[in-house]
Amino acid sequence: MKRHNLLIAVIASFVLLTSSVHAQTTPNYFIGKWAVLLKGTPNGDGYLHLIVVDSAGIVKGSYLDTATKKQVPFTKVEQADHGKITFYFNISNYDVYLKLEKKDDNHATGTLLDMFDAVAEREKK
Repeated sequence: MKRHNLLIAVIASFVLLTSSVHAQTTPNYFIGKWAVLLKGTPNGDGYLHLIVVDSAGIVKGSYLDTATKKQVPFTKVEQADHGKITFYFNISNYDVYLKLEKKDDNHATGTLLDMFDAVAEREKK
């Protein structure tokens, strides 16, 4: 019985030492350019154009400020899983957040500040 337990322990150790962990090879769903329609804001419906990138495994990005025509970086990005993401940024001197959830291959839905509906569509290259 002792030899049997020793053999099982040796095999288990061998399996643990020879197995390796592989990084995720599937691309992040939100990487790319997105056109986001924000519905019902105090200034009426509005649009955001997002650019989301993967920088060494960290999701980053920016939005296009239509007034200055400059990219404004997100202050923070949180991703619980690959189907949901939250972007934090400053717009018109307000700190806001945009939550998006995957709907299908090229569409996402969500909210701005949990108050205004958002509909996002992946921009074609």
